[in-house]
Amino acid sequence: MTGPSFADLRAVIERHARYDYLTPIEGLKVGRTDLPSEVGHSIYQPSFGLVARGVKELMVGETPFHYAAGESLLCAADVPVTSQVTEASPSAPYLAIHLDIDPNVVADLLREQAGLRPRPDDGLIAGKYVLDPDLFDPLIRLVSLLDRPRDIPVMAPLIRREILWRLLHTDHGPLLSQLAFANGHATRIGRTTAWIRDNYAEALRISDLAARANMSVPSFHRHFKAVTSLSPVQFQKRVRLQEARRILSGSTTIAAAAYEVGYQSISQFNRDYRRLFDHTPSDDAAMLRATLGREPSHSSQAVTG
Repeated sequence: MTGPSFADLRAVIERHARYDYLTPIEGLKVGRTDLPSEVGHSIYQPSFGLVARGVKELMVGETPFHYAAGESLLCAADVPVTSQVTEASPSAPYLAIHLDIDPNVVADLLREQAGLRPRPDDGLIAGKYVLDPDLFDPLIRLVSLLDRPRDIPVMAPLIRREILWRLLHTDHGPLLSQLAFANGHATRIGRTTAWIRDNYAEALRISDLAARANMSVPSFHRHFKAVTSLSPVQFQKRVRLQEARRILSGSTTIAAAAYEVGYQSISQFNRDYRRLFDHTPSDDAAMLRATLGREPSHSSQAVTG
């Protein structure tokens, strides 16, 4: 008896994909778009992703990736990403899933595993490979939980743990294992990027961030730039603007969004926003709301976006 195929996985993803990628399963996004997109900007947390159909061109930090159907991407640090869907159509929409990774679960699995995983180059923060067939079944089961909401609280954490276990035994394993090494540069910088993500509206104190990474200030600056391709201030600005964009997809005002993410000057917010997203906040908010407004009301339907 043969196991599920990639076509089976793609069918499940297509059935549950949404314009906004959101699902009720913590850390899981399932999305689609039916047209090539404009260039987008985001911050990827430690995560695993898969393209089920179509093509996306990515710049992860300073590394380019041609990310096509059947390929999986793993990021082992918070990193700025520039992306553009280049192949998608209404009859063959771009389909993808994205799953956040909890480094604590990776560490637990490595402690339970006999033998040591090889350490990757500590400067490596992302890797792309053809999806290992051992991932077909657990990914299908995870996405299929969207048909059974009652099972999500109990089953989703177990399946996510299984996915990480299987990833450790694929080509992604060495990079994934990096998340468990507390003294690696990427992991120590990761503690500071996580703090910035959780406290993006707060003023930055570089000396405090360096202490959090257990580094001197000069060493912290050097390693932060090497891992994220941005300075700490630039990274915080990117996080603030991403959060503002999310807020603006709702019904809030431009000023309210700017102040909520930590800006004191509306004019500076407008300049930074337009520089990153190539649109004014008001124009971009209108486009975001129009796009999300096309979503069918039933999340179980296949949708395009």
